[in-house]
Amino acid sequence: MDLRLLRTFVTVARLRNFGAAADELATSQPALTKQIQVLERRVGSVLFTRGRHGARLTPAGELLLPDALELLERSEAFDRRAVQVAAGDEGSLAIGFGLSAIDLAPRAVALFRSRWPGVSISLDDMSSAVQCERLLAGSLQIGFVRLPVPAGLERLRLRRDRLALALPVGQDVPRDVGRWLDDRPLVRLTPSRGPGLTAQINGLYAELGCHPQVLQEAADLQTVLALTAAGAGPSVVPQSAERIAPPELRLTPLPGRAASWWIGAAWSTRTPLTERFLKAAAEVARA
Repeated sequence: MDLRLLRTFVTVARLRNFGAAADELATSQPALTKQIQVLERRVGSVLFTRGRHGARLTPAGELLLPDALELLERSEAFDRRAVQVAAGDEGSLAIGFGLSAIDLAPRAVALFRSRWPGVSISLDDMSSAVQCERLLAGSLQIGFVRLPVPAGLERLRLRRDRLALALPVGQDVPRDVGRWLDDRPLVRLTPSRGPGLTAQINGLYAELGCHPQVLQEAADLQTVLALTAAGAGPSVVPQSAERIAPPELRLTPLPGRAASWWIGAAWSTRTPLTERFLKAAAEVARA
């Protein structure tokens, strides 16, 4: 159905005069009359009777007027919502985060939601590798990932992270970390759970010339920290994990060039929504 014809029909029904309706719609009376005739042919009914007192709705016109009004209202509501979606006032974002953004990502989401409550957000924990795959596939809009990112993705640097030695409070930190770690049993995150972190740690071990052993593996970072705090054994974790570490634990930054890396936000398609979320993430990272 041509919405222009419905708008003409509704205007004539409201003003009860073809000439007045033509003036309001900024068209000629013959053109308006033709539009009404086209609509009448389409619906198969006469909609108006015309006489000395203007135009009056026929019984068919009376029955069809509420439907015409509803269709026009729905069209206008669609236009209004389309403007809001295009402006980033409504919509949805799927966001991923890795171990090093375990505090940064939720705080960025909270800040964004406080400003744009009409946007629906999902936040899921996954490795940087999985995030990049989903960003390229389009099922994720923004990821908090370990930099650099693969071709096809844009990125925004947010902050640096660094590997740290986690020990129970009260246990002395070794002076020669490389020698102390060599052949020592450690608690670690399962490599498949954090392949980027595992590669970072292995790079540091190679730089320090040490070969620690595996005492126990855990599927999440919080379990690694809990095991170390309980005295099961030391662990090497991101320094950013101190924000979720139990109070019985102390994290000491490790030396070496391979010990640090950049954490950033990555995306494949820039939209008003992603622009606003990236600003919130940058604000949180600076705080």
